[in-house]
Amino acid sequence: MQRVELGNGKIIEVVQGDITCQATDAIVNAANSSLMGGAGVDGAIHRAAGPALHEECKQIRQAQYPKGLPAGHAVATSAGDLPAKYVIHTVGPVWRGGGHHEAELLASAYRESFRVAEELAIHSVAFPAISTGAYVFPLEPATQIAVSTLAAQLLSAKHVRLVKLVVFDSFSLKIYKNELERLPRSGNE
Repeated sequence: MQRVELGNGKIIEVVQGDITCQATDAIVNAANSSLMGGAGVDGAIHRAAGPALHEECKQIRQAQYPKGLPAGHAVATSAGDLPAKYVIHTVGPVWRGGGHHEAELLASAYRESFRVAEELAIHSVAFPAISTGAYVFPLEPATQIAVSTLAAQLLSAKHVRLVKLVVFDSFSLKIYKNELERLPRSGNE
């Protein structure tokens, strides 16, 4: 784990682990646009949360997003059987070489997820490495986007005090730690 205090008790940290086990107020789901579960983080969250999550996602699809949640957007549901209170679902971009606004869409996925967390008036949120799995966004630029976007959002947040970046493997942990090293510090680490 590595932790950086950005000021006023606002903390961003990276840990290696299972996002479904995080006891933060919310976890972010790197969802597909159907919101119905899938592979990777999305499937793991749906399996761990149980059938209530699937039902809420189904209702959101029917009422708000009949064509699917667009990339860069975010919505919240309850968390079912997870230790978190909420799941914030966001769709990151599929990497198509970098010339199709992938960086902007990825930054939007993080910003919109954070905006939803602020609207929920929660204090802590855990994020996966959005789009770096099945959507094959290269890890290093994705990490730069995640850390810089979330640090900027956290500095101006009214409610959120802790952003936890949860990665699956030690290679990703090292990349995230290196990126956190670049953040300005204002206290204990």
